[in-house]
Amino acid sequence: MVSSALPVVLVLAGGRGTRYGGPGHKLEQPLGGSTVLGCTLSNALASQMRVLVVCAPDLAALAQRSVAARDTIVLPAQGPQGMGRSIAAGVSATASAPGWLILPGDMPLVQPSSLRAVASRLSQDPVVYAQHRGQRGHPVGFSSELYSELIALQGDEGARRLLMRYAAEPVEVDDPGVLVDIDTPADLARVQGRWSVTAV
Repeated sequence: MVSSALPVVLVLAGGRGTRYGGPGHKLEQPLGGSTVLGCTLSNALASQMRVLVVCAPDLAALAQRSVAARDTIVLPAQGPQGMGRSIAAGVSATASAPGWLILPGDMPLVQPSSLRAVASRLSQDPVVYAQHRGQRGHPVGFSSELYSELIALQGDEGARRLLMRYAAEPVEVDDPGVLVDIDTPADLARVQGRWSVTAV
C-alpha cells in the first residue's frame, strides 16, 4: 500500500545515455531476468512509496512494464536535456507530495531500505542523501519546502546547486548499492556480477 504521507521517488531515465558507449541504451541492458531500469524500478516500488518515472520517449514502453502510464512522464524529444529538466518535470507533476527522492535509473542496486531511510529523514531536514561508509550516494531527498527551486532546475547541473546552498545531511546506510551507477559496459558487467551473487 503506497502512502501519500511519504515522498515520491523520482526515477530519472530522461538522458540519452551517450556515455555508455555500448550497443543500445544502458537502461535497456539485461539484468537479473529484467533490465537495468526494470531492476531499479523494482527496488523503488518495493519501498512502498509512489514511484514516478521521468523518461525519454524511446524508454516509455520499458518504464511502463513496471509502472502505470499515469506514473510515467515522457519528456519531449526536442528541447533542452539534462537532469535538471527531468527533476523539474517530475516535481511539477507531483506538486502536492511531501518531498521527493531523486534516483537515477541506472542505479539498480539501491535497496528499498535505503530509500526508506532517506525518506524518514526528510521530516527533519530539507535536503538529505544516502551515504555508505562516508561516501555520498543516491538517492538524494528534498522536502516540499524546496518545491519552487526544484521546478526551476534546468540543464545538466541537476540539483547540485541546491546541495551547495543548503546543509545537506547524510543518512548512513549499510548498502554499497547507493554508490553504484552504470556509465559504461564495464560498469554493467560488474553490476551483473554482483546481481548474480546476491540473487543466489
